[in-house]
Amino acid sequence: MTSEAVIRILRAADRPAARWKNGGGVTRAIAAGPEGAGMDDFGWRVSLAEVTADGAFSVFPGIDRTLTLAEGAGMDLEIGGVRRLVDRRYAPQRFPGDEPTDCRLLGGPVVNFNVMYRRGVVAADTAVVRGDLALTVRPGESLLVVALEGTAELDASAELGPYDAALATGPRDLLLRTSGHTALVRLAPPRPPSPAEPDPTHPA
Repeated sequence: MTSEAVIRILRAADRPAARWKNGGGVTRAIAAGPEGAGMDDFGWRVSLAEVTADGAFSVFPGIDRTLTLAEGAGMDLEIGGVRRLVDRRYAPQRFPGDEPTDCRLLGGPVVNFNVMYRRGVVAADTAVVRGDLALTVRPGESLLVVALEGTAELDASAELGPYDAALATGPRDLLLRTSGHTALVRLAPPRPPSPAEPDPTHPA
């Protein structure tokens, strides 16, 4: 493990509630990059959103999203006119944040774990894990660990309660132990297109 790397602990109790961009719900920001960035200039932003009523999601031009149901029965979404049923907890769902999105609750309020990242600026991969895992954070990457259910322990030194988070930057190796479901968000510069994919900046 690299000794100079630092793990920042982000406690759930320290997060103030804020109204959604469109006023239709409440969100609690966990972390954002660059640090201190607002809703208009973030590269990435991770939050917990409380949805208590049917209605439209906020629209974020140029932003991709990964949404994970953490509490509640789920939602029936319509994203750009296409239906998407979100009724399984801890199953990440990707969708474009700039498509009009309407939400109908399936059985009361829900809490969503929400990852937003600016297209072409940041690549963000979200997974929900259980058990003991050895993790590697590569140079230039950051890894956000969030206990969605139960507790988690990172490197036998960082104890995370429900919805607590830890942000680690690479390069470093980590050992994660969980008692329930824990979200891992790996954040990195965008991946270049593979040779089989056309480069959108150089049209044929």
